[in-house]
Amino acid sequence: MNIGGGEAADQLVRMMLSGSEVAVRLSGSAIKNMLALTMALAKNHKTISGKVNLVKMLKETRDVRRFSMSPEQYQQFRQRAGKQKILFSAIRDSDNKGKVVDVLTPAYEVVARFQGGPNAGHTLEFNGEKYVLRSIPSGIFQGGKTNIIGNGVVIDAVLFREEAEALAASGHDLTKQLCISKKAHLILPTHRILDAAYEAAKGSAKIGTTGKGIGPTYTDKVSRNGMRVGDVLSADFRQIYARAKARHESILRGLGYEYDIAELERKWFEAVEYLKRFNIIDSEYFVNGCLAQDKSILAEGAQGTLLDVDFGSYPFVTSSNTVCAGACVGLGIAPNRIGEVYGIFKAYCTRVGSGPFPTELFDETGARMRSIGHEYGAVTGRERRCGWLDLVALKYSIMINGVTQLIMMKSDVMNDFETVKVATEYEVGGERTAHFPYEIGDDLKPVYREFEGWKCDLRDCKSYDDFPAAFKTYVEFIERETGVPVKIISVGPDRGETIVR
Repeated sequence: MNIGGGEAADQLVRMMLSGSEVAVRLSGSAIKNMLALTMALAKNHKTISGKVNLVKMLKETRDVRRFSMSPEQYQQFRQRAGKQKILFSAIRDSDNKGKVVDVLTPAYEVVARFQGGPNAGHTLEFNGEKYVLRSIPSGIFQGGKTNIIGNGVVIDAVLFREEAEALAASGHDLTKQLCISKKAHLILPTHRILDAAYEAAKGSAKIGTTGKGIGPTYTDKVSRNGMRVGDVLSADFRQIYARAKARHESILRGLGYEYDIAELERKWFEAVEYLKRFNIIDSEYFVNGCLAQDKSILAEGAQGTLLDVDFGSYPFVTSSNTVCAGACVGLGIAPNRIGEVYGIFKAYCTRVGSGPFPTELFDETGARMRSIGHEYGAVTGRERRCGWLDLVALKYSIMINGVTQLIMMKSDVMNDFETVKVATEYEVGGERTAHFPYEIGDDLKPVYREFEGWKCDLRDCKSYDDFPAAFKTYVEFIERETGVPVKIISVGPDRGETIVR
């Protein structure tokens, strides 16, 4: 069900009744639909499981249909549904990963961020407001959900405070919903300066980092010189910080890099005191305790597969494991506890910063994608490079992550294109390959398949059946080529503009 507004359309709703299905024709208002359904269920004299995990519905391939109702109608529905134990799941009404997490969270009790830092931004848009999250999990907008910043995340106390205070001003009390792992590493003021110094030293070979100190922080972590969130609770906190600062300043002197840290350091210490207000926990015990209680957990990453430090387009990558396996080490959970793996991709491709991009468009088409899709970094504001969908990269990502369901974002950006292209192979040295190569050089050329554009506003579509034939052809081609179903399709920036198949 989609909680937003509008009347329920005439449609078939299937509900599972202790192993048998009952189909009820619903029409009119949401409450009338509810009454019709409850009457049918009462006559059946059977019990069903009540509110259910949406993801479980999808995994079990149940015929899930949705209808809209206002928040007020939903409250009435929920009360009646609770008495009759009606099987239902609610989807509460941007452009990217954050939106999808926000849409899926009603089906989960815990949302846990497992890697990255404030270098990655998730944009959510609803109720006429836009929110950019950098370190805080996207489930923070769903009341009653526990949100965790896991041990695999690196935290800048200053930026965290700015983000948290902005959310608090909008009415979201994070202190009741957000927990932070003791083992998450801290980004120090000198980490930011080191980031800038390293980039300056590389000259034309620079990576194009966000300058947030992410790389140097992960470097300290791996070299066993890092500071962790749990250290802020130690009586020796100042001494631990002083030792780390001294190491960094020695490196900066060697690089001959000039800087002034005084103001940044002052803000950082103030932000550390703010950080202490939150529940700082042994997150691995908490997460595994939730799993032991059969609570559902949504693990949230921050960057795409091709930015993974091992499997991405090295060296133009981030400093952590962004792939599904990163959730295990970033949260302290065993691989056998991984259930569904959602692969989130756009209907086209984008990249921020330097690095190879086989399908990049340097013409008016790429500029149109950027303009229509508002393709600018949520953190840096930098223009995103845009290009056609790359199936070689997508299938590689599906393989590495073990993706079980695909989620296609920003389908509406392509509404007005006469033709839409998809790269199905690469041509390297006169030979074609469907494998993502070790290196992507200037001699690599994408091999395209061209599709008819759908030339209509997908935002007007309320179900998969409403989509034009040309768009369905595009979606179903992706499904055939990847072998993975596209279960969720975004048709607009608002979280309510989401089609669940």
